[in-house]
Amino acid sequence: MLNLIIYIPLQIVLLPLTIIGVVLVGYRQLVVSKKLGISQTAVEIINGRITMDAFGIRDDQPALGLAKQQANNSVFGLFLAMLPLWLATKITGRLSFYPRVPDAGKETIVDLVPARTLYFDDVINRVIPEVEQFVVMGAGYDTRAYGALKKLDLVIFEIDQPRVQEHKIQCLTKAAIAFDHVRYVPIDFSEDNLLDTLSEAGVDWSKKTLFLWEGVTLYLSEADVRKTISDLRSKVVAGSVLLADIYADSFLKLGKGAFKKTLEYTNEGFGFGLPFANAHEYALSEFVESTGLTVGQTHFLGSLSESGPFSVVVEMRY
Repeated sequence: MLNLIIYIPLQIVLLPLTIIGVVLVGYRQLVVSKKLGISQTAVEIINGRITMDAFGIRDDQPALGLAKQQANNSVFGLFLAMLPLWLATKITGRLSFYPRVPDAGKETIVDLVPARTLYFDDVINRVIPEVEQFVVMGAGYDTRAYGALKKLDLVIFEIDQPRVQEHKIQCLTKAAIAFDHVRYVPIDFSEDNLLDTLSEAGVDWSKKTLFLWEGVTLYLSEADVRKTISDLRSKVVAGSVLLADIYADSFLKLGKGAFKKTLEYTNEGFGFGLPFANAHEYALSEFVESTGLTVGQTHFLGSLSESGPFSVVVEMRY
């Protein structure tokens, strides 16, 4: 309540700056990303990570360094947009309604990026000591490979579309962020074979591997999701892990409603989801087990709401 009391007058006074910030971020995220041929949703994720860092929720200096070099992003605009919330947090010493660390099960869609990020971190930190390879599929602007994981005796691969990787490497170079420990694997998902591409890149299928598949499945068809899981199952050794987020079919309706035009602007759209409105744990386990994997740790976002969870971060073990 105290945060809100302080935030409201700050927001009123600083509203012109907030509007300028939103316009700057929005223009670069949408218009410039489209010109570059890069997903605009990837910018939302890195901006969420920057915000978490600025509010003291999660350290991610590489994300800030990378974002400052992105032509399709505006760190200054993000600062202006978030300034009232940041000031309210600094004055009260408490997190406000965004960004925040919500109680498990009480997450809302507004909490998606911060909560999802922390839940992925939780599983990664537990699993990493068990594996020798870390493969980030659809890496986008993820910066986990340039933080704490860089110090580990771990072989790291990032796989994504060539244009995305080219832009990321350009930005990392300008930001003077070391990346020679990462093996970049360009792939055309519509034409290239995933297993062949990873094999050619040097993935050792005899080693236990953690595959991170964050923010990807909802843009694919169920057939494509199943094929990816099945293809990996045919090669990986027991003990390997596929860590992914899966969304409720009710969440996907946003892609046909409020977010439809925004997604279509950069040729994106939602696809795969599961029925989480009732018996969400059963719906998840039924899907995972049907692919031949077993369910490990799970984090259902929004599970205490009347409509059920809108997403889950799930560890799937081979």
